[in-house]
Amino acid sequence: MADKQRTIQHPVTVSGVGLHTGAMVTLTFQPAPPNHWYKFQRVDLPEKPTIDADADLVTDTSRGTTIEQNGAKVHTTEHVLAALVGLGIDNCLIQVTGAEMPILDGSSIRYIELLEQAVIVEQDADRDYFELSQNLTYEDPVKKVEMLAVPQDDFRVTVMVDYGSEVLGTQHASMYHLGEFKKEIAPCRTFVFLRELEALLQHNLIKGGDLDNAIVLVDSELPKEKLDYLRKVFNKPDVEVKGRGVLNNTKLHFYNEPARHKLLDIVGDLALVGKPMKIHILAARPGHAGNVSFAKKIKEMIREDAMRKKKNIYEPYNLNKTPLYDVNQIQKILPHRQPFLFVDKIMEINEDGIVGIKNVSMNEDFFRGHFPDAPVFPGVLQIEAMAQVGGIFALSKVPDPENYLTYFMSIDKVKFKNQVIPGDTIVFKLSLLTPIRRGIVHMRGEAFVREKQVMEAEMMALLSKVKGKEVKQSAVAI
Repeated sequence: MADKQRTIQHPVTVSGVGLHTGAMVTLTFQPAPPNHWYKFQRVDLPEKPTIDADADLVTDTSRGTTIEQNGAKVHTTEHVLAALVGLGIDNCLIQVTGAEMPILDGSSIRYIELLEQAVIVEQDADRDYFELSQNLTYEDPVKKVEMLAVPQDDFRVTVMVDYGSEVLGTQHASMYHLGEFKKEIAPCRTFVFLRELEALLQHNLIKGGDLDNAIVLVDSELPKEKLDYLRKVFNKPDVEVKGRGVLNNTKLHFYNEPARHKLLDIVGDLALVGKPMKIHILAARPGHAGNVSFAKKIKEMIREDAMRKKKNIYEPYNLNKTPLYDVNQIQKILPHRQPFLFVDKIMEINEDGIVGIKNVSMNEDFFRGHFPDAPVFPGVLQIEAMAQVGGIFALSKVPDPENYLTYFMSIDKVKFKNQVIPGDTIVFKLSLLTPIRRGIVHMRGEAFVREKQVMEAEMMALLSKVKGKEVKQSAVAI
């Protein structure tokens, strides 16, 4: 069953200062149509230009992620985008009255709470996930950043941070699925070392900085005059630190809050890929520059994948995997027998789909009469083979499959794209389009030979319990 895209039901607004500019800015989340993804709009500028959340538009990653398009920029986008991804929102227009996003408390939790007030709703469009088929790596030897993406059936992130600080030490954080984001990751605030903070102050940055919206890590003793300076800068007469630790003795939300915030940044920066992903990201010492570079590599894979699909070229299925069912086990499920059994192996069955195999041999009976001098596997039999694979999926959902039969109800959107000839092995991949209800199974299937798609179709069948020789008259047996 395909996931549906989601947006918000009505606009919601928040105001706050930008971390570096200190300027007050108002941000409004607006609903957006399907396939819109995330766009920022500078409503304070004359033409109200929009800026796509796109890794290819990033112009700066020094103290946050900046994107630029149509003559307009937006800064520190990562916390806003992380909140949208973390709540599973696919489409949103983010209107702002200035260049920099409100820093709020330095995390994503305020944005999360705001978006939940907007009411998240499903849309009449399926999600188009990017699913990784092979490992992808990135390395920056100068900054000692290492990132790895591996195939996964969900969006998962694992982070390690180690910046050579005795105060911070080595920390790890993990998010096993997006359902954990709100509680485990979103409240985690940005952090900075005091030595970095002083340099930023000297460059007239962090005008919106406050001890309430950042964790300041101190890895050396502070003389009295420096404490007095910080008290004046932040207008906090009670600024203090006992030895090495956290400025003002800020209470951490989690013992590894800095690592969790780095994970938050990864979620936000990888939103710039432009679509939801099923992927596991493992990152060591990540930062915005590495995150964005990695997002660009993923985008390049998506482009290459789109080109392959346009040319009907796909990643070949691994035929050397151990099958879930061989032909003898299949015959215990399906009533079909030779010469009308067209499934040789079932490779996978999951909650929403199935993969089956058909080996096409010159010894098939139908080749004696179907183009014997130029044998081609008939399209109608490809549909039958696909339907039998779908039938096995349907029968796997009942406890006594031997007492059920599947009957065709409809076939739709059938396309034959390449010939299938003796010696070919067809891989059938089917997935549910809607949940099974009252025995009705609605699936979309694709058929592949090596790297080429040869056929696709949508099918609907009825799963019916059969007593004796009773046969349904309202449908055709598969």
